[in-house]
Amino acid sequence: MTNFLTKTWLTFFVVAAILQAVSAQQATHPNVVLIITDDQGYGDLGCTGNPHVKTPVLDRFAEENIRFTNFYVSPVCAPTRSSLMTGRYSLRTGVRDTYNGGSIMAASETTIAEMLKEEGYNTGIFGKWHLGDCYPSRPMDQGFDESLVHLSGGMGQVGDITTWFKGDSSYFDPVLWHNGKPEPYTGYCSDIFADEAIRFIESNKEKPFFCYLSFNAPHTPLQVPAKYYEMYRDIDPSSGFENDSRPFPEMSEKDKEDARKVYGMVTNIDDNIGKLLQRLDELQLSENTLVIFMTDNGPQQPRYVAGMRGRKGSVYRGGVRVPFFMRYPGMGSKEVNATTAHIDVLPTIAEICGAKLPEQRVIDGKSLFSLLTKDNYDRQERSLFFYWTRRYPELYNNMALYKGDYKLVGFTSFDAGIGDFELYNIKDDPYEQENILPKNKDIAKKLKTELDLTYRDLISSENILHQPLIEIGNKNENPIILNRNEADGERGIWAQEDVFGKWNVRVNPGKYNVTFKFVQAIEGGGTLLLETNGVVNRMDNSENTDVLEMKNVDLPGYEGELMANYFSSGKKILPFWIELEKVD
Repeated sequence: MTNFLTKTWLTFFVVAAILQAVSAQQATHPNVVLIITDDQGYGDLGCTGNPHVKTPVLDRFAEENIRFTNFYVSPVCAPTRSSLMTGRYSLRTGVRDTYNGGSIMAASETTIAEMLKEEGYNTGIFGKWHLGDCYPSRPMDQGFDESLVHLSGGMGQVGDITTWFKGDSSYFDPVLWHNGKPEPYTGYCSDIFADEAIRFIESNKEKPFFCYLSFNAPHTPLQVPAKYYEMYRDIDPSSGFENDSRPFPEMSEKDKEDARKVYGMVTNIDDNIGKLLQRLDELQLSENTLVIFMTDNGPQQPRYVAGMRGRKGSVYRGGVRVPFFMRYPGMGSKEVNATTAHIDVLPTIAEICGAKLPEQRVIDGKSLFSLLTKDNYDRQERSLFFYWTRRYPELYNNMALYKGDYKLVGFTSFDAGIGDFELYNIKDDPYEQENILPKNKDIAKKLKTELDLTYRDLISSENILHQPLIEIGNKNENPIILNRNEADGERGIWAQEDVFGKWNVRVNPGKYNVTFKFVQAIEGGGTLLLETNGVVNRMDNSENTDVLEMKNVDLPGYEGELMANYFSSGKKILPFWIELEKVD
């Protein structure tokens, strides 16, 4: 009997030790769910004072968890997403635009997914990536085990070749890209992305996972299921603010209709987040899962934004201040007022998950972990740099530096004197209504000195001086499709026919079959020219068609520009997309 009891107690202690080790491992490597929405402004939530939009799930999530009230992002989406994924200002990563070839992130960057994979995490993305549609910058090339995404900056946009031609129905029954291959799906896009994210969580519940749920809604085109539109069909989004002293934007009838659709899209997202949180509870994962909710920039259209000035694309607060809520295992409700930003997310996840920060690179962000676990302290002396213009930063145009209570804003020319800038005390004037620069030029000059140093540092980044290249003829993506979102060239290149465009590429030498797709049928009697590093392949065409093919084209190995144009009736027509398949 004594021997039996001894063995029984020994077994008990061994099992207890194993369970304790497993528990410690879980505590070291909690699951991570990172949720981001697209063009949902600070004011598009009930908990931020909007009397019209219905967001009960997110309102409750904010109330019960950690609310960062002074959280900032970039003025537009691709820069925000590159900073979110890397902890670095977007210009360091090569991302300088939302298209014009400027939303391709360098493959040398280390993402949250790559960082967590080193710690044994399974990783998945569902929704919008917007950091490169071609090898080696796709999510599946940047650390994600599973990838279900649309292309370019949005569904229904020119770069997303499988939804562009669907027009006003692009958000419904889409063809999406699953692990690099097009696949048809049934339903509304936000429902699809949320359902697939939940499936991923269910499939990976036995080990640590990182789930990046990146909704493309409520970005344009504003397409919403009828059920959700009906919730707002009869409201006036400009009403309810008569006794509110904060600034409110003028809204046209179109703006009001747009707001109704946006609010429907946001309520749909709220319902989907509710489904995901409920499933975490059912799987008993909530107590070991870090959940983050944020948005990527301000609203695209005029509507309630809590009185702040500006919207998407602007460096004023309405364009860059967004909601940021976090549920951290073991912590309850807390409000954090320190100045924080998208660049802080990677180092925060690294510290919470016991992961090593990427080495041999500048990490601009700071971990928020101490703000979660200790009394809130003042971080206002940190600086944040903002800018937005097409292609590359335009010195002092839509550019700002925020430090302490003060924010210096430039909407002026490269050689402007200090008097041409704007200075705001954000603590006293959170709506940026009173330019106090005339009486505070010394403060403005100090901020401008720091702005200049930051700008010079970022604009000289290796990935800006040597832009990320699309690799053609690599076995990891063959064939490869060059789309309009990745095309460099004229500012604002989109769906135009007669426009200058090119692709910056690295070509592996060999023979290729090349297919050229045009926006609409081209006339016969023209000539197609494919130019690759000084080698020009010419083909005459006699048919009216929207597709041309060149077979067995011998392409040299090089790094540089790839250009193609069809010349007919005095017009120079850029293909809508080009597919290249290496055949030898």
